[in-house]
Amino acid sequence: MKSVIVGTAGHIDHGKTALVKALTGIDADRLEEEKRRGITIDIGFAHLELLAPGGDVLRLGFVDVPGHERFVRNMLAGVGGIDLVLLVIAADEGIKPQTREHFDICRMLSVRRGIAVLTKSDLVDRDTLEVVRLEVEDYLRGSSLDSGNRDSASFATVAVSSLTAAGLDELKRALAKAASEVPAKDSSALARLPIDRVFTMKGFGTVVTGTLISGAIRKDEELEVFPGGKLVRVRGLQVHGQAAEQAVAGQRTALNLASVSTEELARGMTLAPTATFQSTSRLDVKLSLLPSAKPLKDRARLHFHCYTMETIADVLLYGKKQLGAGEAGYAQLRLAEPALLLPGDRFILRQFSPVATIGGGVVLDAMPLPRTKKEIRQSFLKALDDGDPQSILRTRIARRHHDGLPLSRLVAETGWTRQVLEHHLAEAARQRHVLRIGDLLADAPAIEGLKLFLASTVEDFHQRNPLVAGIGKEALREAVKASPEVFSAVVQSLVNEKKIEVAGELVRLPGRGVVMKDEESEAKKTIETAFASAGLKVPAIKDVLAGLKVDKSRAQKIVTLLLREKLLIKISEELVFHHSALERLRREMASYKMKSPKIDVTRFKELTGVSRKYAIPLLEYLDRERVTRRVGDERVIL
Repeated sequence: MKSVIVGTAGHIDHGKTALVKALTGIDADRLEEEKRRGITIDIGFAHLELLAPGGDVLRLGFVDVPGHERFVRNMLAGVGGIDLVLLVIAADEGIKPQTREHFDICRMLSVRRGIAVLTKSDLVDRDTLEVVRLEVEDYLRGSSLDSGNRDSASFATVAVSSLTAAGLDELKRALAKAASEVPAKDSSALARLPIDRVFTMKGFGTVVTGTLISGAIRKDEELEVFPGGKLVRVRGLQVHGQAAEQAVAGQRTALNLASVSTEELARGMTLAPTATFQSTSRLDVKLSLLPSAKPLKDRARLHFHCYTMETIADVLLYGKKQLGAGEAGYAQLRLAEPALLLPGDRFILRQFSPVATIGGGVVLDAMPLPRTKKEIRQSFLKALDDGDPQSILRTRIARRHHDGLPLSRLVAETGWTRQVLEHHLAEAARQRHVLRIGDLLADAPAIEGLKLFLASTVEDFHQRNPLVAGIGKEALREAVKASPEVFSAVVQSLVNEKKIEVAGELVRLPGRGVVMKDEESEAKKTIETAFASAGLKVPAIKDVLAGLKVDKSRAQKIVTLLLREKLLIKISEELVFHHSALERLRREMASYKMKSPKIDVTRFKELTGVSRKYAIPLLEYLDRERVTRRVGDERVIL
């Protein structure tokens, strides 16, 4: 059964609520004050089933909104998720100010289907009704709901009387036709339910209602509340007042929630799958001003409305200091309160004071990167605005350069499921525009650039350090500023291409060992011999270096080379040993274990013939190497 949301729009007292009741039998005015004053104050709801022209059943959910200018903010909370609009115009009054504002709002929200309903037709004669009809059609001809893609004739105009029921059957036929043309929503998408009502029901507890704008919600499912991140469980679920196991996109939905009180929820919050999205307070958008609006200045403060939420937003225009009436442009909106919003979400902007609707737009990026130049960001937004899904994904991945973008982050950025993303990325991956590195998606040109930079960094290191066998992996990764995953993949790629070599923790160019002059080779041999012949009673490193023919700087680099080659091993800040001496010590400890499993400092000094100056650092080295383990004043030989 296809579900379609129908919203009313129009001036106060033009008969919106009466029309909904005449069509559905349900009075959408639920508040006592609404019944006492005879006007709609808050949004109300009703439902109706009709047969489509092809015989399929259509389930229509009606959102009835207030018409008074004081309650436009409530009206905006109701129209965010509608599929088609009933533009209600009283035949005895014609088009009024709120008719125009509501209609502008629907256009800004990209509501592309609707019916103009001339109510109270029983109060006027035939000639007057015809004049009003012509007036309405002329108005629609100049500002059709689908931005000029259709002419006014396809926006049906139906005259009715809620009192006498005249024209209701014709209106139902028009509704069935328009609803059948609404594209079916994807119930496999990620679910989002903007909350429009929160209340307590006796015997059940906390209940929220809303229009499910995407995906599906099932009974017993766990959801996350945005903003805030609180987790809740769906204890029970109703669709149009009937208990159900699940609700799908396009349905009016009521959820009985566990693990949350009414005080923790409010209109404007959104329910969505857990651990999937994140709230945002900055949006990069494309916005448009109404032809009747005053120019919008950079840094202006406005009222922001999207679905059921509203907050204050500061506008930072890109590329210009002012946006003129009827113009469109890119901007960043900085919200006073965070919200869950995604690319493609449409919003309304109202002047801060006096409050009046001045325009609207569409979210392009709900996760703008900080510290990005305005001109770069503007180019990025144009690519998002003009692109198809494949190019949009490539653009999003490319802006991360060689850092890569986890697939889970791409889900949060776009609102698309992993399956949809994989489908759109398949061709880009096949053509190697996008590379997969584990769960990361990386821009192929950026990775190629990183490879060139990494190889040149290694070459530059060799030129500056001819006495060092190669650059350490971690030092190289920090130099090229790459994540561990990307760095490992790039190094492996360059190794496969034989452009670099990896020896342990060192990275070097192929065939590039240490190049030494004669006096440097002689110094290296002298240092190694001095420590090899000393056994465990090694000299101070400064004393060894003092007798060399090379300068101090080159001598230090030779020592570093010996340490990297593990010919010398540094066990403390002052003591360096030849590896052969330490290997002999290990064998001596193993032999001593045959006599006694434990050894103290005194017996260690007797065994090795060294003083306490050497004994303590050597024992601590053996502890680190897991040859011994300290227990009190003794060591257990492992």
